[in-house]
Amino acid sequence: MSAFLFVVPPLTGHINPAVGVAARLTAHGHRVAWVCADPALVRRLAGADTEVFGCAGAVPGTAGAVRPPDLRGAEALRFLWEWYLLPLADAMAPGVHAAVAEFRPDVVVSDQQAFAGALVAERRGLPWATAATTSAEFTGAYDGLPKVAEWLHRRLAELRARIGDPSAGADPRASPHLLLVFSTPELVGPQAPLAPHIHYVGPSLAGRPAPSGFPWEWLDHGRAKVLVTLGTANADAGGRFLGECLVALRERADRVQAVFADPGGTLPVPPAGKDVLALPSVPQLALLARADAVVCHAGHNTVCEALWHGVPLVVAPIRDDQPVVAGQVVDCGAGVRVRFGRVTAPRLGEALDTVLHDPAPRAAAARVRTAFRAAGGARAAAAHLERLAGESR
Repeated sequence: MSAFLFVVPPLTGHINPAVGVAARLTAHGHRVAWVCADPALVRRLAGADTEVFGCAGAVPGTAGAVRPPDLRGAEALRFLWEWYLLPLADAMAPGVHAAVAEFRPDVVVSDQQAFAGALVAERRGLPWATAATTSAEFTGAYDGLPKVAEWLHRRLAELRARIGDPSAGADPRASPHLLLVFSTPELVGPQAPLAPHIHYVGPSLAGRPAPSGFPWEWLDHGRAKVLVTLGTANADAGGRFLGECLVALRERADRVQAVFADPGGTLPVPPAGKDVLALPSVPQLALLARADAVVCHAGHNTVCEALWHGVPLVVAPIRDDQPVVAGQVVDCGAGVRVRFGRVTAPRLGEALDTVLHDPAPRAAAARVRTAFRAAGGARAAAAHLERLAGESR
């Protein structure tokens, strides 16, 4: 049997896809451990008995990692790298070294944004795989932006000189040994890179504990169900948008019910009724199995989870990879894009009516669903990792 060390940032959307893969490997008798700056978060998502090596690193919401909510575009990208991703890699590196020395993995599985995992493995001569929890960087996102691409290249070269092997040259975001992309070309689009070491495994949804206490009896089977969520990291930016959604959905209360994920408590408590439910957290996967549409920020996980269930989307990207993922949704025909900062309730209502009543977005979502389910998810990802471990012996 082999040993696999998962290196992840302290972000729910980056840990969740790896949870099912790790569970598969464990079920096959392999040893699995994790490195993360927030061990409690990993154990909450992967199970209380999960072996986690702690390390230093900023956790969202702590000093040094708080991003102004109004940052967009290139400014938001620069902030993400300079104030989060690069410092996170520097801070995590000693803990990753210590975990490698103690756990002695055969393969390091490094999240796409946990650069320390890739660079420490590189420095210690270990095979490493990339877990690509967003496909945005594989779609030519920086084409036409040569200055941005060069700036990122310089920052990564400087980081490699500090914590990696200065003589190596692989991009720590994309392993030359094994690149697992939790999507498929049917969503990524025609620019999806192809190579023998690149495997599109689709969403990894297995093995996640679901929050309890959701009032399932509240759902009215005679009305369409809409899930509204901005993910776990956008509570500071979503007040106005969620308010417009609330107006649009209440105007359709005779035929639509809405469930809002509202971790920041930004929505006013809705009056008693059967049209809207707002909760700090929701059992998203279970709800998607019953949903007719999703309104979201175009976060990669939420989009892929919705399309796994064949649910069309209204996407309102905020920043980071979200505009690229929103473009994927629109280009494949599975949804409608609106402007997060300026959209009004009437425009949201139009977009909702389109994805609820026009058969084209639902048919496109069904095509992506078929591709996702054929790709293999956690099962396929685990098999590729087992193969890499076997080749490294």
